[in-house]
Amino acid sequence: MSPGGGSVVRRILLGSQLRQLREARGVTREKAGYSIRASESKISRMELGRVSFKARDVEDLLTLYGVTDEAERNALLALAKEANVAGWWHSYSDVLPGWFQTYVGLEGAASLIRVYEVQFVHGLLQTEAYAHAVVERGMGEGANPADVDRRVALRLERQKLLVSERAPDFHVVLDEAALRRPYGSRDVMRGQLQHLIDVSERANVKLQVMPFSFGGHSGESGAFTVLSFPESDLSDVVYLEQLTSALYLDKREDVTQYANAMDRLQSESPDPARSRDVLRGLLQLI
Repeated sequence: MSPGGGSVVRRILLGSQLRQLREARGVTREKAGYSIRASESKISRMELGRVSFKARDVEDLLTLYGVTDEAERNALLALAKEANVAGWWHSYSDVLPGWFQTYVGLEGAASLIRVYEVQFVHGLLQTEAYAHAVVERGMGEGANPADVDRRVALRLERQKLLVSERAPDFHVVLDEAALRRPYGSRDVMRGQLQHLIDVSERANVKLQVMPFSFGGHSGESGAFTVLSFPESDLSDVVYLEQLTSALYLDKREDVTQYANAMDRLQSESPDPARSRDVLRGLLQLI
């Protein structure tokens, strides 16, 4: 587990354990918040792993929840300390939205990442030139060139995950629309398609293309990501990106629906070998 990604997972694990302790004791979020001089919403964010933990707050909550065993308290306090380790991406906080930092951490800690993308090539598979075109388009006219370069650098840094020692399995279904929509020049698009062909040969990457010819399919709701983790007590998380925020779903019924949609997308799309043929065909058209 990467240090930064691990800290996000540890926040989620600690938050989950604190929630279980609170509920077992019959303590409301409002009362828990009062005990640490915070609001009910702060307790909710802590239990979801969305904020860092102060050791004093964790100590006070453990006392409120009746946790007196020193070994148990020390283990949870150690978890809180580890959860506060800053991830590598914090050095990009000037261009990284707060709501996306959680995703980068989860991405770095996942053992399996399953993605459906329809608007453009997924960030982990973008070439530098293509990423620059996507970021520049997204930031709009008048974007600071330095900020564009910083966002591209962040994206390239994320991509190192796929070739790291603990590289996750990466299963991606790209809608044909994402491959036909031009970002950058003809050469940029040719380079991007060739890169996809090359990357798809990696053992940990399973790349499929959902062709227009299939018609309607299971990805009708738009792009989504399903993240799975090696920790048995951490549930899968579905990530849905919006224009100015993101949703993180971990309820079993929600995750199951998206996981089933991904299974259908993979079964309906040409297999990786035939998808490479689709990519080669598109490359010849540019």
